[in-house]
Amino acid sequence: MKKITIDTIRSLKGANSAFATLTAYDFTSAKLVDQAGIPLILVGDSAAMVVYGYDTTIPVSMDEMIFLVGSVTRGAETALVVADMPFMSYQVSVENAIFNAGRFVKEANAQAVKLEGGVNSADHITGIVNAGIPVMAHIGLTPQSFHQMSGYKVQGKTKSTAEQLIEDAVAVEAAGAFSVVLEGIPSELAKIVTETVSIPTVGIGAGPYCDGQIQVFHDILGLFGTFVPKHTKQYSKLGENIVDTISQYRADVETGKFPEAKHSAHLKEEIINAIRSGS
Repeated sequence: MKKITIDTIRSLKGANSAFATLTAYDFTSAKLVDQAGIPLILVGDSAAMVVYGYDTTIPVSMDEMIFLVGSVTRGAETALVVADMPFMSYQVSVENAIFNAGRFVKEANAQAVKLEGGVNSADHITGIVNAGIPVMAHIGLTPQSFHQMSGYKVQGKTKSTAEQLIEDAVAVEAAGAFSVVLEGIPSELAKIVTETVSIPTVGIGAGPYCDGQIQVFHDILGLFGTFVPKHTKQYSKLGENIVDTISQYRADVETGKFPEAKHSAHLKEEIINAIRSGS
């Protein structure tokens, strides 16, 4: 298959069926997601939690994200790889945003970047796009601003906040974003936004009316036990399967069932005898 481009993603706007996107954080997960035919992979700043073990997305750095993005781009042969810009990598200034977006492209071979914010991020989006780097926008529940939002709450539940989100969507489209993530907003509002803008909307916890959907790799595979975010459908319980497998391996080692003879190389008898006799 040919490499997916931003034009490919743009063409999915208003298609007869929605398109699925997913996160990935390393070479192996990227290859698996790519083989499944997912057209867009986001190397999300959710790596802060699922890879680096932080409590929120806030602490993850550019260097930590670049390391992961590079491994994903080496694994994804077809999917468009979007690098998530971490907290304070773009908010300081337009120039700072352009510089850090450029690092993702130059050092990690990302094909696009994603950043949070609507009207307040429009100038940053325009600057990055004018530098030749495609941008995916992100509005609604923006996790990097969870302190300002007093937690991870659904956004756009009142007339004024809903109108602000529509304004944000229009602003990021005008600024040059090729698509926009809608996170944690009522499904009816997501439908209105999707009908208002001409770029694809990608929902997470935003209902079924978006042009596409995005989820976290670890969430849909059930890698974190019983924790299932409200916006997620857990398609497997790989975490339990992995623990069972590792436990079986431990038991086999402890009982001498592993390794068996077939799991290692062997010397010929005459060589063994020669070694032992010292001849």
